[in-house]
Amino acid sequence: MILQAHLHSLCLLMLYLATGYGQEGKFSGPLKPMTFSIYEGQEPSQIIFQFKANPPAVTFELTGETDNIFKIEREGLLYYTKALDRETRSTHNLQVAALDANGAIVEGPVPITIEVKDVNDNRPTFLQSKYEGSVRQNSRPGKPFLYVNATDLDDPATPNGQLSYQIVIQLPMINNVMYFQINNKTGGISLTREGSQELNPAKNPSYNLVISVKDMGGQSENSFSDTTSVDIIVTENIWKAPEPVEMVENSTDPHPIKITQVRWNDPGAQYSLVDKEKLPRFPFSIDQEGDIYVTQPLDREEKDAYVFYAVAKDEYGKPLSYPLEIHVKVQDINDNPPTCPSPVTVFEVQENERLGNSIGALTAHDSDEENTANSLLNYRIVEQTPKLPMDGLFLIQTYAGMLQLAKQSLKKQDTPQYNLTIEVSDKDFKTLCFVQINVIDINDQIPIFEKSDYGNLTLAEDTNVGSTILTIQATDADEPFTGSSKILYHVIKGDSEGRLGVDTDPHTNTGYVIIKKPLDFETAAISNIVFKAENPEPLVFGVTYNASSFAKFTLFVTDVNEAPEFSQYVFQAKVSEDVAIGTKVGNVTAKDPEGLDISYSLRGDTRGWLKIDHVTGEIFSVAPLDREAGSPYRVQVVATEVGGSSLSSVSQFHLILTDVNDNPPRLAKDYMDLYFCHPLSAPGSLIFEATDDDQHLFRGPHFTFSIASESLQNDWQVSKINGTHARLSTRHTDFEEKEYVVSIRINDGGRPPLESTVSLTVTFCSCGEDGCFRPAGHQPGIPTVGMAVGILLTTLLVIGIILAVVFIRMKTDKGKDNVESAQASEVKPLRS
Repeated sequence: MILQAHLHSLCLLMLYLATGYGQEGKFSGPLKPMTFSIYEGQEPSQIIFQFKANPPAVTFELTGETDNIFKIEREGLLYYTKALDRETRSTHNLQVAALDANGAIVEGPVPITIEVKDVNDNRPTFLQSKYEGSVRQNSRPGKPFLYVNATDLDDPATPNGQLSYQIVIQLPMINNVMYFQINNKTGGISLTREGSQELNPAKNPSYNLVISVKDMGGQSENSFSDTTSVDIIVTENIWKAPEPVEMVENSTDPHPIKITQVRWNDPGAQYSLVDKEKLPRFPFSIDQEGDIYVTQPLDREEKDAYVFYAVAKDEYGKPLSYPLEIHVKVQDINDNPPTCPSPVTVFEVQENERLGNSIGALTAHDSDEENTANSLLNYRIVEQTPKLPMDGLFLIQTYAGMLQLAKQSLKKQDTPQYNLTIEVSDKDFKTLCFVQINVIDINDQIPIFEKSDYGNLTLAEDTNVGSTILTIQATDADEPFTGSSKILYHVIKGDSEGRLGVDTDPHTNTGYVIIKKPLDFETAAISNIVFKAENPEPLVFGVTYNASSFAKFTLFVTDVNEAPEFSQYVFQAKVSEDVAIGTKVGNVTAKDPEGLDISYSLRGDTRGWLKIDHVTGEIFSVAPLDREAGSPYRVQVVATEVGGSSLSSVSQFHLILTDVNDNPPRLAKDYMDLYFCHPLSAPGSLIFEATDDDQHLFRGPHFTFSIASESLQNDWQVSKINGTHARLSTRHTDFEEKEYVVSIRINDGGRPPLESTVSLTVTFCSCGEDGCFRPAGHQPGIPTVGMAVGILLTTLLVIGIILAVVFIRMKTDKGKDNVESAQASEVKPLRS
């Protein structure tokens, strides 16, 4: 045995050395607390660690949860002799002590922990080979109604023990739609959205599911799996709207009163009511059993029907299904008496009304339900005052309330007013209503003028509009201040132009004849005017208007000299601005009310462009026209009568000039500060704009641009940006520090096209922070050296010329003096 033990120790030592466990600090070391992790199922006789003894220790002792698997050699080699099983023991708590030659502990014991790490060596297993459950149709999707469970002995903290559930088969499968779903982690089975909507026990009362479970989270090809069968019964949904409820109004029974109920498919639902109409008073409640109550008496006349919702929620406050609509109808009882339409109902009846004719309908109201015995009304006359000329002059239809004349026509002079008391009753109540009947006069009298002829009236034709020129009067014997006695006057003859009108005083029926339009001697010097007086109320049958309702007068209009009248306030013409001189551009017309000849003239022709034929009113051009100078061109036309008082009138003449392309292009502004910083580091560009004074309709100007001189084309180029703008660019960077004048040709593309050449001055200069900096010899306004020399030479030349002229003049004057002296000398002897 001793020999066998020595051989075993020798083998372990050789294995220890062969596998490299002799490396100091990694697989061997002093005795101290340590933890080791070992995968279950590995081959036995594996060395874990070698502890080294410090004298006087010569050997080691192992105690604790060795399970006869863990061993230690005298040399300190710790190893295990059998494969480990995590499911049997996941942690081994050991102690190691160092002993001396006498077996006494000289170091330790220290704790040594062996953690057994899991490997996937167990398959998941369902707790049941078959599950059974039930679900109600229309249940909320996603809410589990059944759980399946499986176990796995592997470590649940590692993928080995993490299970994933899946529905493999659903029978029957309708239209390839899954009605069920499973939570892959919890195993909770619930309905899909389609299942919640389409499950119907009448069509398919049961379903079978095959469900699998896999370890490794179901994500590995090496996963173990198991399956089980699930039978599901589909039961009818009891979450249904109840039948409509009918409640009698004003109930005297103790409240609250249960009126209906709702039930969710499963216990524990939380019920509530939702007022759809947001009423100020909501007289209903629900308890947590789903029973619905009315909490107070209802009044049909306040509200005859209620609609609200019942809602079921889970413990988290989420709706379990759609709300149910609850209908409550309030039944009527006869609790309202009839009411009169007003304290006194007033009717009118003409004094010649025929028997049986309708006077009016008394319409009482009953707040009880319509078209029932509770609201059916009966009418009866209980009293008539006065009873003249007899009682019972009126009758009323029992159910319609229509009043009729019963015995004879009425006379206003006998009794102008009757008062009736009418009883209105329903099944249980009676109400008295009061009716007043006024007898009104009939229109049986015609208006009569106080005189039939108002004679002659002479007026000047310029009498002001609105003037009252005549007062007329008619009377009517019917009742005053009624439609039968009110009089309206109309001009029915002699005023076809409607120049006259008549206003009526409503209190006296006096008519005031007024001028509505200007009088005109030339068209109506004498007018025979005829008036008619009539009532707004139609005359009764058999009565007609006669000669007494008509009157007349004769209107003489005297002439007043009036100024000519133009046919238009503004005359307008349109011509092209390039028409030839002498072209007719328009004409005006006027006439004199008295028929006198008219002479035309112009006023305000500031440009002297026009002349007018003083006889015909035709207008001609007498100078070139220019749209750009003024369009429209406005002048006044004067029409003066020839003879008479020479009165005149003024009208306007507007001449609109249409454009022709007669203005060449030009620069839109003066470009004085165009410059480039010298020297150029790269070719640069500048933008400029062109314009012209012509009219550009719709598309605007459309200019084209080009370099005007071939000599400039090597240095400059121009490119079009749009119809008005272009870019001037340098072709290189080799420019001197000076000013360059670039000539550019611009074409307007008109009909005919016009073209012009413009110049842009571009300066190349040194640049500072504020822009272009020009040296003193190059400052604008300060001459260069060459210019200064030229100016100096010119100045000296001018001074020389001036001095020469002065010198010559002096010599000339001196010569003249000498001649005069000589002449004087020569004359003197002659005088002596």
